[in-house]
This record gives sequence, structure tokens and C-alpha cells, in this order.
Amino acid sequence: MHRRRLGALLAGSLPLALAGCQTDRTTDESAANDTSGIPEFTAEEQAAANAVDPTWPTGPYASYETTPVVVRGADGGVRGAVVAAVADTRDKRRLGLSAAASLPTDGGILFTYESVGDHTYVMRDMSFGLDIIYADGNGEITEIHTAPEPGPDENGAAQTYPGRGQYVFEVNRNWTADNNVTVGDRLVFDR
Repeated sequence: MHRRRLGALLAGSLPLALAGCQTDRTTDESAANDTSGIPEFTAEEQAAANAVDPTWPTGPYASYETTPVVVRGADGGVRGAVVAAVADTRDKRRLGLSAAASLPTDGGILFTYESVGDHTYVMRDMSFGLDIIYADGNGEITEIHTAPEPGPDENGAAQTYPGRGQYVFEVNRNWTADNNVTVGDRLVFDR
């Protein structure tokens, strides 16, 4: 969604978040670039998306497209919502959140790929911890990692977090625990 369109949606009531990089990628050609499996927002999800603060992204991420990302539990209930900067190019995915000093409570970043594949994310040059969430082409969460910030004499490159998915969603560390997000829940967003 383009930033201009975001402004229009905000005015209409829809306000709309990698550390390091992906280091390994193989694709599954049977997974199409079709995001029709991503469900539409329900009224409850729309309300959760409307409640997030749209001031993220800032700094080097200010020009990124954004989208609200809502997590729907297996029971259909909303687990949480954030405004996500969209990292949809190789350069944006490589930068990840390593240039950010912090992340707002309801901010995140959504890494997108053409198809489902195996990826490994690292905590290179990170100054805060993250939850790294992998999701398949339908937005179903397949893996969740809780990654602490690198130690005082570490650059984070040795902290590896592999998974399989078409989307990788990063939020502040422990966001998934605080919002009861688990494998099998689903990311819902406009793409």
C-alpha cells in the first residue's frame, strides 16, 4: 500500500514493524505469489488496526510503505495489531531493523517474498530484542523465535533464527507472549 494511499485511509478511519538479514533462501515453486489466501479484515480486526499509532515508521524507514498487521488467533479472536513497515526489496530486507534505535510498542516490520521459502534471520547490529515470526503464503504462523539483543561485545551475526515462510514479521521481543500469539495463528494485512 503506498504511503499516499495510507494517508487517505487514515482520513477515512484506517490508521495503519529484521533485524539483520536473510542469509539463506530456497523457494518452493509450488507456492504462488498469490496473496488471495490472506484473509480480509473482520470488524474486530479493523477496530484493532484503527487503534494503533500510525507514527511508525521513522528515520531511515520513513519512506517505506506501511500496512496494519493484525494477528488472528486460531479461535478467530484478535491477538494484537501493529503498524508494519514493509520490507519488500533485497536492500530493505538486508537492512532489517538494524538501523533502528528502538521500535514503538505497536510498530513492526513485515518482510515479504515472492513465494514460500527457507530463510535465516540474524540480529546483526541490533540494539533491542525481537520476536521473529514466520508465516506461510496464507499468513498462517509457522515459527516464532524470541531473539534477545546481542551482548555487549557481540554484533548479533551469530544469532541465527531459521524458518520457512513467505512472510517474516518482526515486533518487539515478548510481543507474541504478551499477546498470546502462537504457531497456527494468522497474520492479516492488506497486500
